[in-house]
Amino acid sequence: MTSLFDPTTIGDIAVQNRVAMAPLTRNRSPQAVPNDLNVVYYEQRASAGLIITEGTPVTQQGQGYADVPGLYLPQAIEGWKKVTEAVHQRGGKIVAQIWHVGRVSHTSLQPNGDAPVAPSALPANGKTYVVNPDGSGAFVETSAPRALELSEIPGIVEDFRKGARAAIAAGFDGVEIHGANGYLIDQFLKRGANQRSDAYGGSIENRARLLLEIVDAVAAEIGGGRTGLRLSPVTPANNIVEEEPQPLFDYVAGELGKRHLAFIHVIEGATGGPRDFKQGNEAFDYHAMKSAYRAAGGTGAWMVNNGYDAESAKAAVESGYADVVAFGRTFIANPDLVERLETGAPLNKPEVETFYGGGAKGYTDYPSLEAVPA
Repeated sequence: MTSLFDPTTIGDIAVQNRVAMAPLTRNRSPQAVPNDLNVVYYEQRASAGLIITEGTPVTQQGQGYADVPGLYLPQAIEGWKKVTEAVHQRGGKIVAQIWHVGRVSHTSLQPNGDAPVAPSALPANGKTYVVNPDGSGAFVETSAPRALELSEIPGIVEDFRKGARAAIAAGFDGVEIHGANGYLIDQFLKRGANQRSDAYGGSIENRARLLLEIVDAVAAEIGGGRTGLRLSPVTPANNIVEEEPQPLFDYVAGELGKRHLAFIHVIEGATGGPRDFKQGNEAFDYHAMKSAYRAAGGTGAWMVNNGYDAESAKAAVESGYADVVAFGRTFIANPDLVERLETGAPLNKPEVETFYGGGAKGYTDYPSLEAVPA
């Protein structure tokens, strides 16, 4: 029987177990450049089978939160090299989550104070994180976006391709394209944010076009075996809405199955919330989505996420439903989460008030088992 703690391969990436660290925005990289504190944070968690970094914008236009690391500056690539080297020295594997937030941004974060971009000029009506002049952080309303011109869309695809190339230059083992949680790709997929009438709007095929073009460009650049994708069929994160997610994501899964990708990372339910959350009248069938992917020839690892604990994660892998299980908040508080899951040791509780911004407190100071007095 396959175990959560057995080694496997995720595309071209050989990993020591089937526990993944999910991407987690922490807002501790001023000027979008990874620093020594980030190195410690990721190095501490290198026992994960696969680390997926926090969302990493491929351009300044793609940045929606202050103090998140990027991949569009030479100094950021140099900073990431220190992170990947540290993780590899500990025997870990790490991929960069490449990201464009679309409308989930603020003019203060955009080039020249411009409006954020989106498929349509529909506001996110959400919050984003900015740094005040005195250095303190605050959540503020997102700015109203403008609709991307048709002529600009090839440039978005090119930004993802360049971001993937930069990730490999920084020493990453691959990338995860962020297609989830109400950010740009998800905005194109879902009708609540996409009211276009051109080749990128209307039908399911049109709304999925940008996603597939980005996937193809990234895979052609760095290899499908080092390319993963994150999707969230029903999450309402960042006020994203799709009343008929099943046919949309069954189609997407089928198209992805024709491509030889490393993994598909699926958030089940509402991100950070109920696993049984639904949009529309029907409960979403994740088994059907996976079946559509496999029926189309998809061989990548099927990674699941959202609310899994030790028992449910083990059951998901042992039953064959999942190949890999990703953990989010529990990895924030437990740098040695894999050991704790395997031995049944108690878990540290995350300090929610230190999730976003700050320094070492609530970031690199959570104790490992070896640091806990007997």
